[in-house]
Amino acid sequence: MRVLPVNPEANATPESLRAFLTQCAALAGEAGRPQLVSISLSVEHLDPLAVLESIFEPTHLHFYAERPAQGFAVAGAEAVLEFTATGPGRFAAAQAFIARTLADAIAIGPLEEAFAGPHFFFASSFADEVPADAAFPALRLFVPRWQVARREDRTVAVANLLITPDAPIDVLAAKVWKAHAKFRAFDYGRAKRRERPSAPKETAELGGDYPGAVAQALQEIAGGDYHKVVLARARRLATREQFHPLSVLNHLRQHYPECYAFSIGNGRGASFIGASPERLVRVAGGRMHTEALAGSAPRGDSASADAACARELLHSEKDLREHRLVLESIARRVADLGLKLEHAAQPRVLGLANVQHLHLPISATLPAGVQILDLVARLHPTPAVGGTPRAAAVSAIARLEGFSRGLYAGPQGWVDHRGGGEFFVGIRSALVDGRTATVFAGAGIVAGSSPEKEFAETELKFQALIKALTD
Repeated sequence: MRVLPVNPEANATPESLRAFLTQCAALAGEAGRPQLVSISLSVEHLDPLAVLESIFEPTHLHFYAERPAQGFAVAGAEAVLEFTATGPGRFAAAQAFIARTLADAIAIGPLEEAFAGPHFFFASSFADEVPADAAFPALRLFVPRWQVARREDRTVAVANLLITPDAPIDVLAAKVWKAHAKFRAFDYGRAKRRERPSAPKETAELGGDYPGAVAQALQEIAGGDYHKVVLARARRLATREQFHPLSVLNHLRQHYPECYAFSIGNGRGASFIGASPERLVRVAGGRMHTEALAGSAPRGDSASADAACARELLHSEKDLREHRLVLESIARRVADLGLKLEHAAQPRVLGLANVQHLHLPISATLPAGVQILDLVARLHPTPAVGGTPRAAAVSAIARLEGFSRGLYAGPQGWVDHRGGGEFFVGIRSALVDGRTATVFAGAGIVAGSSPEKEFAETELKFQALIKALTD
């Protein structure tokens, strides 16, 4: 990426913007290819979700993610560039597209700031391939026309354009100038208040007999086909009023601050939304960060009951074995990259609003040449959403569940121009489209699991989602 020594804040006039874009058009002519132009500005405090609410259009791609406990939120919408891929090599193909795009990119502004510069936002399915009528392709990434992000007390607004040698400079300059003026003095009053539907009118279970599928999986585990498999359920809700993804998102961000609250729009009216507790991988400053998350217990209705549930989870042979399988699988999957994993000896309890898990943060220094998408391709699907051994478990999922997961349990996130980024696992999630919503919930099946208990665990997770979807 070419970084030009232009300070857009010190030269903030329409004339200087036109001169800069004219220079970019000349560079596009010299290269013989369009140039991605990214203009970043530090602005006063903005709420990225409020910005997205004010200009939301169901016909535009959008990506929103926030983790309040980590102090960040990012929103982007409208695609300047878009790329799709399918099959086992989809993340390698995405990496190649990003490299080509950045080779023909020009950026100005405070690029040392978090979330400055061009970002590539991903929506990725659980499986390498999806049905032809799926709401999302197996992998889609896009560069947004505009992006607003906040980390701690710093806010950055980014405008991205695709400049050709014959680009209409005056028109583009006027649009960028208007957008940046809006971000400098944002009018929150434009956003419309949207309510969640009052209650589901009807529900329908997708797939087959879940307790029967768990029983079948336990037979296959006993026969040595695999050690663990994660089986999910899908339930479709119908309501009298339309779902609006951002009204659901407001509920999720308030009630699950430890999680990634997210909404990903497909540009055709459907959105994949949720509050995921699970990071797949983060790369920043030459370091990778991931985590082993497995085992579940309910929350108690008092401090004493809650502590008793946590202690039982920490000493559960079944849950500790399930967690150990996840940790061992992560180590195997990245072994060929030369990473030396660093983590505590024992997991701790991660308490969420309605459930608690065994959780173990893991980090490592990245060797030269290792990219974040190399890690995504190896770590997905984690044993926490797939199973182990991976190939046998994923094959069992396709055979036993009876429905296509789509983006559920797939890696969602972004890659930045520095090669860093962050991906989370799309669980505790739903696909909303008009007056219908499909909610997903899964449970890990290992030796010692009970079909009745695993069904109850998915019911608990369903209730949290349905409460978020409806008022």
